[in-house]
Amino acid sequence: MNSREAEGACGFHELRKKRIQEIEQILTGYLPKEEGYQKIIMEAMAYSLMAGGKRLRPMLMRETYRLFGGKGKVVEPFMAALEMIHTYSLVHDDLPAMDDDELRRGRKTTHVVYGEDLGILAGDALLNYAFETAASAFADYPDESLAIGKAVGILGKKAGIYGMLGGQVVDVKETGRAVDKDVLDFIYALKTGALLESAMMIGAVLAGAGEEEVWTVEKAAGKVGLAFQVQDDILDVTSTAEVLGKPIRSDEKNEKTTYVTLLGIEEAKKVVERESFEAVELLRGLPGSNPYLEWLLGELVHRKK
Repeated sequence: MNSREAEGACGFHELRKKRIQEIEQILTGYLPKEEGYQKIIMEAMAYSLMAGGKRLRPMLMRETYRLFGGKGKVVEPFMAALEMIHTYSLVHDDLPAMDDDELRRGRKTTHVVYGEDLGILAGDALLNYAFETAASAFADYPDESLAIGKAVGILGKKAGIYGMLGGQVVDVKETGRAVDKDVLDFIYALKTGALLESAMMIGAVLAGAGEEEVWTVEKAAGKVGLAFQVQDDILDVTSTAEVLGKPIRSDEKNEKTTYVTLLGIEEAKKVVERESFEAVELLRGLPGSNPYLEWLLGELVHRKK
């Protein structure tokens, strides 16, 4: 990296911090007030949603929105909704019946703090409230109802049985036994890739992108999803709990097939490089430019935690 590239990277790091702060404010603004007899569930929702993290999905959504010239705030309820859906999936992932993890992002998981029953309900609440939040865009931005309707449809499909939930189902059913690469790719495409596709597709749709452009964005995001998940496989073996903020070797503990167990670390790294490169090349073929988005994708798939 030369001095100009280093200076640019430093600037992007600072911009990323600023973007995360902006997203945190958006999330806080869309959380329900902690009141009423059921306020403990609002507390658990906030505890789960505001636990930090990369805020990858809402960030990718807004940066794709900007790539296609979007300048308004119609994207914000969808940013919040998608992060709620992602968070609910993590809350349920950590439950004793699933991965049985006690640490997430460096602190106790939701079910450890609130109990398993409220952990389940907190996940349910986040999922339901996500669609309530997304639907609020119809009233707040009536002139953009057609794009909002398309965005809600994408959100539902990519989160459901043909998306993240479907991938999770196959992942759970296959835990404890070896699977071949086709099945593993299916799991990764749905469990990890679908929400990333949702993020970038919704950003494009809300900014007025055409069908062909949205398809290109979906393909690029799918490649980002695979690279991201394979890097996760690598970090589960090579990193530490202190760096990751969650237990390491959980895949080994849960007897899960990963790209590392199938191909080895070096070949897995090649997959990360190839898929991330191809994703950026697809985005460069689109009208418009967002250098920060390109940098962000590289940072995410080559991350250390």
